[in-house]
Amino acid sequence: MSFDTRAGTRGGKVPAGRFVRAFNKLAERRLRRKGGSFMGFRALVLTTTGAKTGTERTTPVGYFPDGDGGWLIVASANGAAGNPGWYYNIGAHPDKVRAQVDGRTVAVAPQQLRGPEREAAWKRITAAAPRFAQYQEKTDRELPVIRLTPR
Repeated sequence: MSFDTRAGTRGGKVPAGRFVRAFNKLAERRLRRKGGSFMGFRALVLTTTGAKTGTERTTPVGYFPDGDGGWLIVASANGAAGNPGWYYNIGAHPDKVRAQVDGRTVAVAPQQLRGPEREAAWKRITAAAPRFAQYQEKTDRELPVIRLTPR
């Protein structure tokens, strides 16, 4: 399993700053308390270990069901040229990834999808949430699609 999608040369602006951190904390608290969706997306709280720091990190991430109790997530970063930090964290410490979904925390095995498997998943994702197709149009990197499977 490799998480080696390179950054692109163009892309959208990555939301950052104090407001975004506060918004993510609010979303995370709500998801931990109530589960379900946030701003029109089904969402989970992704817990990773920092690739450089070794510090535990959490972030709310939209997900798409993937049969057999798994979830698909997209490392879109709003169509930015670079991948989000959590993508690199997963690659550095795949054995320490957890997802909190609907009030339960599950250790997960992450797998980056490639080829026909990614294409099939991408079609389902963009049919359910067309904004992901818009994110892909903003950047020249292929947005990574990751399957999270309960361990």
